[in-house]
Amino acid sequence: VAAQNCRKRKLNAILNLEEDICNLQTQKETLRKERSQCSQSISQIKHKLNNLYHDIFSRLRDDQGRPVNPQQYVIHCDSNGSVFIIPKYL
Repeated sequence: VAAQNCRKRKLNAILNLEEDICNLQTQKETLRKERSQCSQSISQIKHKLNNLYHDIFSRLRDDQGRPVNPQQYVIHCDSNGSVFIIPKYL
């Protein structure tokens, strides 16, 4: 009887571990899909931000009316919501 109970406990432990493996594989696949979606979203946001950045600099002019060089300036957003164009190298 003791051996039979031992085998039963071992079988239950194996079944529980197999169920855990199945659940973890499902969770892994869900996380993999979520990561892929997040990566795609980040890529889209980066692309939109890059387009916005180029659009802003294409409209900016200095005091003499010349286009502002995006190689020399960066857009800076302050914590209060103000936006500044500042030189890259101070």
